[in-house]
Amino acid sequence: MAKSQQTYSKSEKEKKRLKKREEKQKKKEARKLEAKEKGPGIQFAYVDHDGNLTDTPPDPTQKVDIDASTIEIGIPKRDDSEVEEFDPVRNGKVSFYDSSKGFGFIIDSENQEKYFTHVSGLIDEITENDKVSFELEKGMKGMNAVRVKKI
Repeated sequence: MAKSQQTYSKSEKEKKRLKKREEKQKKKEARKLEAKEKGPGIQFAYVDHDGNLTDTPPDPTQKVDIDASTIEIGIPKRDDSEVEEFDPVRNGKVSFYDSSKGFGFIIDSENQEKYFTHVSGLIDEITENDKVSFELEKGMKGMNAVRVKKI
Protein backbone atom coordinates (compact mmCIF):
# COMPACT_ATOMS: atom_id res chain seq x y z
CA MET A 1 0.00 0.00 0.00
CA ALA A 2 1.36 3.42 -1.01
CA LYS A 3 1.77 6.27 1.44
CA SER A 4 -0.15 9.47 0.90
CA GLN A 5 1.87 12.19 -0.85
CA GLN A 6 0.07 14.85 1.24
CA THR A 7 2.24 15.40 4.34
CA TYR A 8 1.19 17.22 7.48
CA SER A 9 3.26 20.34 6.69
CA LYS A 10 1.83 20.53 3.16
CA SER A 11 -1.71 20.44 4.49
CA GLU A 12 -0.89 23.10 7.14
CA LYS A 13 0.60 25.41 4.48
CA GLU A 14 -2.48 24.95 2.31
CA LYS A 15 -4.76 25.78 5.26
CA LYS A 16 -2.73 28.94 5.95
CA ARG A 17 -2.95 30.01 2.32
CA LEU A 18 -6.72 29.51 2.23
CA LYS A 19 -7.16 31.39 5.52
CA LYS A 20 -5.07 34.30 4.23
CA ARG A 21 -7.07 34.43 0.99
CA GLU A 22 -10.36 34.49 2.94
CA GLU A 23 -9.13 37.35 5.17
CA LYS A 24 -8.06 39.30 2.12
CA GLN A 25 -11.48 38.81 0.52
CA LYS A 26 -13.21 39.98 3.73
CA LYS A 27 -11.06 43.15 3.86
CA LYS A 28 -11.84 43.87 0.21
CA GLU A 29 -15.58 43.56 0.80
CA ALA A 30 -15.36 45.76 3.93
CA ARG A 31 -13.58 48.49 1.92
CA LYS A 32 -16.25 48.33 -0.79
CA LEU A 33 -19.06 48.67 1.79
CA GLU A 34 -17.29 51.58 3.49
CA ALA A 35 -16.87 53.39 0.16
CA LYS A 36 -20.59 52.95 -0.63
CA GLU A 37 -21.63 54.29 2.79
CA LYS A 38 -19.46 57.40 2.52
CA GLY A 39 -20.77 58.32 -0.90
CA PRO A 40 -18.82 59.64 -3.84
CA GLY A 41 -16.84 62.20 -1.77
CA ILE A 42 -15.97 65.71 -2.86
CA GLN A 43 -16.54 66.12 -6.58
CA PHE A 44 -14.72 69.45 -6.84
CA ALA A 45 -12.19 71.14 -4.64
CA TYR A 46 -12.05 74.93 -4.52
CA VAL A 47 -9.35 77.17 -3.12
CA ASP A 48 -10.57 79.97 -0.86
CA HIS A 49 -8.93 83.40 -0.52
CA ASP A 50 -6.59 82.06 2.22
CA GLY A 51 -5.34 79.22 0.00
CA ASN A 52 -7.20 76.44 1.82
CA LEU A 53 -9.10 73.68 -0.02
CA THR A 54 -12.87 73.72 0.45
CA ASP A 55 -15.92 72.05 -1.12
CA THR A 56 -17.90 75.30 -1.51
CA PRO A 57 -17.17 77.67 -4.39
CA PRO A 58 -15.53 81.00 -3.50
CA ASP A 59 -17.57 84.20 -3.19
CA PRO A 60 -17.30 86.07 -6.53
CA THR A 61 -17.59 89.45 -4.77
CA GLN A 62 -14.24 88.89 -3.03
CA LYS A 63 -12.43 88.16 -6.29
CA VAL A 64 -9.36 90.37 -6.85
CA ASP A 65 -8.54 91.48 -10.40
CA ILE A 66 -4.83 91.61 -11.24
CA ASP A 67 -3.42 93.43 -14.25
CA ALA A 68 -1.36 90.87 -16.16
CA SER A 69 0.97 93.53 -17.55
CA THR A 70 2.29 94.26 -14.03
CA ILE A 71 3.61 90.71 -13.62
CA GLU A 72 7.30 90.45 -14.52
CA ILE A 73 8.30 87.31 -16.33
CA GLY A 74 11.99 86.53 -16.33
CA ILE A 75 14.82 88.74 -15.19
CA PRO A 76 14.54 92.44 -16.01
CA LYS A 77 17.46 94.04 -17.84
CA ARG A 78 19.78 96.07 -15.64
CA ASP A 79 20.43 99.72 -16.31
CA ASP A 80 24.05 100.78 -16.79
CA SER A 81 23.58 103.36 -14.04
CA GLU A 82 22.90 100.60 -11.49
CA VAL A 83 26.08 98.68 -12.33
CA GLU A 84 28.83 99.39 -9.82
CA GLU A 85 32.28 99.99 -11.21
CA PHE A 86 34.51 97.29 -9.74
CA ASP A 87 38.22 98.02 -9.64
CA PRO A 88 40.00 94.69 -10.20
CA VAL A 89 43.34 96.09 -8.98
CA ARG A 90 43.90 95.57 -5.25
CA ASN A 91 46.69 96.64 -2.92
CA GLY A 92 48.44 94.59 -0.29
CA LYS A 93 51.66 93.58 1.43
CA VAL A 94 53.85 90.53 0.78
CA SER A 95 53.75 88.46 3.99
CA PHE A 96 55.92 85.59 2.72
CA TYR A 97 57.88 84.96 -0.45
CA ASP A 98 60.32 82.14 -1.25
CA SER A 99 62.28 83.14 -4.34
CA SER A 100 63.98 79.72 -4.63
CA LYS A 101 60.64 77.92 -4.90
CA GLY A 102 58.85 80.78 -6.66
CA PHE A 103 55.76 81.27 -4.53
CA GLY A 104 54.48 83.45 -1.72
CA PHE A 105 51.49 85.01 0.00
CA ILE A 106 50.08 88.52 -0.18
CA ILE A 107 47.79 90.02 2.50
CA ASP A 108 45.08 92.27 1.06
CA SER A 109 45.07 95.69 2.77
CA GLU A 110 41.25 96.01 2.54
CA ASN A 111 40.01 92.74 4.05
CA GLN A 112 43.22 91.15 5.47
CA GLU A 113 42.72 88.04 3.28
CA LYS A 114 45.78 86.00 2.32
CA TYR A 115 46.20 85.23 -1.37
CA PHE A 116 48.65 82.81 -2.95
CA THR A 117 50.96 84.10 -5.66
CA HIS A 118 53.36 82.32 -7.99
CA VAL A 119 56.43 83.57 -9.83
CA SER A 120 54.53 83.13 -13.12
CA GLY A 121 52.04 85.81 -11.96
CA LEU A 122 54.69 88.42 -11.10
CA ILE A 123 55.45 91.48 -13.22
CA ASP A 124 58.14 92.92 -10.90
CA GLU A 125 60.52 91.09 -8.56
CA ILE A 126 59.17 91.12 -5.01
CA THR A 127 60.52 90.41 -1.52
CA GLU A 128 58.88 90.11 1.90
CA ASN A 129 57.16 93.24 3.31
CA ASP A 130 56.92 94.90 -0.14
CA LYS A 131 53.77 96.91 -0.86
CA VAL A 132 52.25 95.57 -4.08
CA SER A 133 49.23 95.96 -6.34
CA PHE A 134 47.65 92.82 -7.80
CA GLU A 135 44.57 91.33 -9.41
CA LEU A 136 42.70 88.23 -8.28
CA GLU A 137 42.10 85.14 -10.36
CA LYS A 138 40.30 81.90 -9.51
CA GLY A 139 42.83 79.11 -9.02
CA MET A 140 42.53 75.40 -8.29
CA LYS A 141 42.52 75.86 -4.49
CA GLY A 142 41.01 79.35 -4.24
CA MET A 143 41.84 82.88 -5.31
CA ASN A 144 45.36 83.62 -6.59
CA ALA A 145 47.12 86.97 -6.89
CA VAL A 146 48.27 87.62 -10.48
CA ARG A 147 49.82 90.58 -12.33
CA VAL A 148 51.67 91.55 -9.14
CA LYS A 149 53.56 94.89 -9.30
CA LYS A 150 55.60 96.74 -6.70
CA ILE A 151 54.17 100.09 -5.62
